[in-house]
Amino acid sequence: MTIETTNPATGKVEYRHELMTPAQVDAVLAASVKAFPAWSALSLAERGKVLRAIGAELRRRREDIQRTITAEMGKLRKEALAEVDKCAGACDYYADHAADYLQDQPVATDGQRSYVRYEPIGCVLAVMPWNFPLWQVFRFLAPAFMAGNVAVLKHASNVPRCADVIGEVVAAAGLPEGVFGVLHIDNDQAAEVIRDARVAAVTLTGSERAGRSVAANAGSQLKKSVMELGGSDAFIVLDDADLDKTVAGAVASRFGNAGQTCIAAKRFIVQDAIADAFVKRFVEAAAKLQLGDPQDEATTLAPMARQDLRDELHKQVQSSVSKGAKVLLGAEPDASHAGYPASILDAVAPGMPAYDEELFGPVASILRVKDDAEAVRVANDTTFGLGGSVWTKDVERGNRIARELQVGAAFVNAIVRSDVRLPFGGTKRSGFGRELAEHGIHEFMNIKSVYIA
Repeated sequence: MTIETTNPATGKVEYRHELMTPAQVDAVLAASVKAFPAWSALSLAERGKVLRAIGAELRRRREDIQRTITAEMGKLRKEALAEVDKCAGACDYYADHAADYLQDQPVATDGQRSYVRYEPIGCVLAVMPWNFPLWQVFRFLAPAFMAGNVAVLKHASNVPRCADVIGEVVAAAGLPEGVFGVLHIDNDQAAEVIRDARVAAVTLTGSERAGRSVAANAGSQLKKSVMELGGSDAFIVLDDADLDKTVAGAVASRFGNAGQTCIAAKRFIVQDAIADAFVKRFVEAAAKLQLGDPQDEATTLAPMARQDLRDELHKQVQSSVSKGAKVLLGAEPDASHAGYPASILDAVAPGMPAYDEELFGPVASILRVKDDAEAVRVANDTTFGLGGSVWTKDVERGNRIARELQVGAAFVNAIVRSDVRLPFGGTKRSGFGRELAEHGIHEFMNIKSVYIA
């Protein structure tokens, strides 16, 4: 079977890959098992040297990598370059901080000595999505490599060339053979790999449906898994918000990456006293976004990654409108292959897809509320719990509300984003486990207690 990559901006087939045979999959897993003992035995300084070289190679090839990302999933040129740079920064970060995160931790007990030790567990399978085809991978790879683990990657079917590029980068940087492997496989093959005894753990970033399947397969073999799933983040605008800053944040958070971000603001919960002013300025700012060729610097809104995703988003919009939502902007597919304009729906209410579901594209939902208590109630009225933001001139008021949000990350006067220095992940149906920071490097390690009487 052949995997084809279609350029979202042109409809042109860019790359073709054949699915791997069982023998080829077996060879990748065998190589990872073979590589693990030597890689895990290296000192942190030695692994850090390789990781820094990976970061340097990413920076050296950033223009070529950008072109691949944009051709496969349509990301704006400037956004793709920023993604490459962020991956390189993550490599440097873990090379710098792993020694602190992984040192033995003394614990006072009745023994003469007790401590907690962190040990790698082996081969970790990463099942990754297309929306950040490098960053989603490196935010797992960088800590996994520094921890002494090895990894195999099953990337999304529409970004196979990005997977190969990652393999080329780490090899050019001197990563030993077998420490990282790419699997061009379908979902049925992936389920078999998850159940393979050579795989110690699984990490997935993707949809709730994918998470259920992967977590079930991992659980059937009693394997550790980390699930970073969907989100329907609240963007709470309080009545004293700075509208200049808030509107700029709203546009960036909802329409960056063509709205195809799990932590993008999707539900704009606005207090009545400021709602009309905010909505007017939000519509005016979003209307200025230019949909077009993602390689053109004048383009400010990328196409969606695939035409079928664009069509599914439009069905959600149409359903919401049929149930009473009001179109303030956009809401009609563009004539380009996978384009969808910046769109804003008002009067969104429970029972509509725009309220109940994740809209994974450039569509904003406006929900009007009367006060702080209602804002928190509406923000938490979702099955998701990934992130949320609060916008106010009163920082302490914002902090109080942020602490009440049922999410993995709450930001005040800033858009929700992943930061290598902070743990990243969700609660409720947005998944479990954490990536990044100290918490992320510990996820795939044996946390061993040592007690000496």
